Amino acid sequence: MGMFKNMLNSGESLFRNEVALDFNFVPKLLPYREKQQHYIANCIKPLFQERNGKNLLIHGSPGIGKTAAIKWIFRDLEEETDEIIAIYINCWQRNTTYKILVEICSQLGYKFTQNKKSDELLRIITNMLNKKQGVVFAFDEIDKAEDYDFLYSILEEIYKKTILLITNYKIWLNDLDERIRSRMTPEMLEFQQYNKNETEGILKKRAGYALVPDVFEEDAFRLIADKTFQLKDIRSGLYMMKEAAQAAEDASSKKIKMEHANAALQKLNDFSIQNSDSLDDDIKPILDIIKEKAEIKIGDLYKLYAKKGGNMPYRTFARRIKKLENSKFVILDKVIGGSEGNTTIIKYNNATKKLTDF
Repeated sequence: MGMFKNMLNSGESLFRNEVALDFNFVPKLLPYREKQQHYIANCIKPLFQERNGKNLLIHGSPGIGKTAAIKWIFRDLEEETDEIIAIYINCWQRNTTYKILVEICSQLGYKFTQNKKSDELLRIITNMLNKKQGVVFAFDEIDKAEDYDFLYSILEEIYKKTILLITNYKIWLNDLDERIRSRMTPEMLEFQQYNKNETEGILKKRAGYALVPDVFEEDAFRLIADKTFQLKDIRSGLYMMKEAAQAAEDASSKKIKMEHANAALQKLNDFSIQNSDSLDDDIKPILDIIKEKAEIKIGDLYKLYAKKGGNMPYRTFARRIKKLENSKFVILDKVIGGSEGNTTIIKYNNATKKLTDF
């Protein structure tokens, strides 16, 4: 009988636009990234004079606005002209040359890709794009691609283009085939971590888009902002704000209070860290070694893994390490020019371990 008695009135909600708390949402203004956006736009500008643009490697930690900046610029470009084509590919989702070419065809409106080989798809793409004033390719998570034949082909076959490569790791470029690297000669653009004031500013802006005014109690917002800054990942903050607002609605509260923010922090595990039981069986032994050592060089880790009976090739092993990083089980530190040359230090993620039960 009284199940719905204390709910918010019909039509009432703390949300104005819930989509604005999705990380893929691109706001009308992207704060604190104006300098980087101008740099990227300047790399594209020569295409407006029908000249080749500049290529760019964009690097920096996860969750600090690299993808959002690209999508903001692409939206602006598409509003400006139909003659310069913007193509965005996530190489985590499309990780082979064939899959990438199929996706490019799809974005160009060409649907007859079934049973066609990569070279046939490339000819179709080349014929379509070389009739345009220019094209901007953005390959996000480029380090997740399993091969880079598509890059070589684009560099050779497409007349006027800008190629934007987005990665968490600047050092990735060192492993790129010399034939591709020498043809690209990319400029470098680093996205640095947001400071504490910037983190708070971004979360306040998103709350303004997504929630009714003044819905957050100050201590509740501060808790979420502080945790976001600690994790260095805006995505976690957006997730916690959404969960806190939902918790307040479920409690029929017209304010997001400290208890709702705490509930969101408890649920953060669902967003940022998977339970280790969900890992594939071939990854668990690797994680066990990392837990035991707490911190280890990737080469030493592979030797220990092999000594314990592991038999996957090094390249596959390296992909498994990146999967552990993506799931927040480990932290990777790239060391450049040390006594033993470039290497990667793998650390067990103790900071976020406390948020989960594994």
